[in-house]
Amino acid sequence: MLIIADKKIPEEAKCKLQKFEKLVLLETSGITEESISGHPDIYFCKTQNRLIVAPNLPEDYKSILTTNNILFSEGKTHVGLKYPEAAHYNAVITDNYLIHRTDITEPEILNDCNDLSKIHVGQGFTRCSLLALKANNFITSDEGIYKTLISFGFKTLLVTTENIILPGHRYGLFGGTCGIYKDKIFIIGSLANYKDGNKVRIFMELLNYKIIELYDGPLFDGGSICFIGNR
Repeated sequence: MLIIADKKIPEEAKCKLQKFEKLVLLETSGITEESISGHPDIYFCKTQNRLIVAPNLPEDYKSILTTNNILFSEGKTHVGLKYPEAAHYNAVITDNYLIHRTDITEPEILNDCNDLSKIHVGQGFTRCSLLALKANNFITSDEGIYKTLISFGFKTLLVTTENIILPGHRYGLFGGTCGIYKDKIFIIGSLANYKDGNKVRIFMELLNYKIIELYDGPLFDGGSICFIGNR
């Protein structure tokens, strides 16, 4: 099992993640804008069948995957410098749905999710903005995504972007602060420092998730935490 996280997340969060599984810190240069250059959800997309990575993910990280016996396929589309070219792999995939701005989704992701229902949203940074939980429950900091999911009848919690840190931007996005492995939700930061923290905690705990806060500070958008492996 590998945990892939942005190298820029707080040191305390890195130390805590290292206690769970092997941590790989992602850092790239010259591919996309600096603020999101280490975000896992920019380069990696896990479908129900396989791991799909951007072809211009640096070779060092592809070698790490291979060395750790993690099978992956390369997409056809390069991650670009600006939006929307930076968002081709930033889709949310559940057991039944692919949620993304589907006019920019990497074709290999669409092909691999051919049997899933597609939900088109206007926000291409979908995974950054949206956390998919069990049984078609969602948390999002994007009002457009919220309205779309509500129209499908999904139970969805809309939360603020206020006080979510993303260096280089006025604020970050809620989905980018989290990662899920089985029944555990890892959060880069403390919900006590988040305006909607109590609502988030109640929503998650009602679904029987265990919340693991990775450091005692404001929520930090690290482009999600990616758990890769078979365990």
